[in-house]
Amino acid sequence: MALTYLDVKNLSFFFDAEPVLEDVSYSINSGEFVTLTGENGAAKSTLVRASLGIIRAKQGNISIAKKNIKGKKLRISYLPQQIASFNAGFPSTVKEFVTSGRYPRNGWFKKTTAHDLAHVEQSLRSVGMWDQRDKRMGELSGGQKQRIAIARMFASDPDLFVLDEPTTGMDDVSRTEFYMLMHHAAHKHGKAVLMITHDADDVKAFADRNIHLARKQASPWRCFSVHDNQELATQLESHSDKEVAGV
Repeated sequence: MALTYLDVKNLSFFFDAEPVLEDVSYSINSGEFVTLTGENGAAKSTLVRASLGIIRAKQGNISIAKKNIKGKKLRISYLPQQIASFNAGFPSTVKEFVTSGRYPRNGWFKKTTAHDLAHVEQSLRSVGMWDQRDKRMGELSGGQKQRIAIARMFASDPDLFVLDEPTTGMDDVSRTEFYMLMHHAAHKHGKAVLMITHDADDVKAFADRNIHLARKQASPWRCFSVHDNQELATQLESHSDKEVAGV
């Protein structure tokens, strides 16, 4: 049975006394891949950050589950925009950076186990970056840093993935593979995925629902439509599922 991991009701957000979001309601359940769309400036990132409590909403009720479908503590991983601007002088290697995704799960002072390292390897392989594991983070391109950030998220093994335009800098093939990974995480492992995207047409074959933000004239952004996506691509049947580390 699916559980509601994130439930937002009548959320409104103001910036300098001006309404930006008004009366937005939506929910994210275990076992589903949900996209969030809207034109540029539609306050999609603001909605996600307010929903997670990173910024304070003006009003509304936000409920985040305490337990996952296995009865364990719910884990959330949030990937913001502009991860590609990561400090070029950061001394960590790719493998070290992704391994750090395991620390909150195990405790910061516990030794990394063989099980952890297997998760790290699988995470890096899932985004095609295992061969770059010994490179320094500062040596990577923007697109490669984006992949590494995603691998770190996979390694942390969250129950709820919240991603803000994660496919920025990816080519068409890589984007499709990423959408397949997220579909696999939701449908095979019961994860919940909320992803902001501009690629609505490309991802609709993999996502279960889309939440679209829109507005009339100069009014605040509202939740204009929430609809089920019945077009699960036949290509899913012709591709073997890629495994996501930890899920």
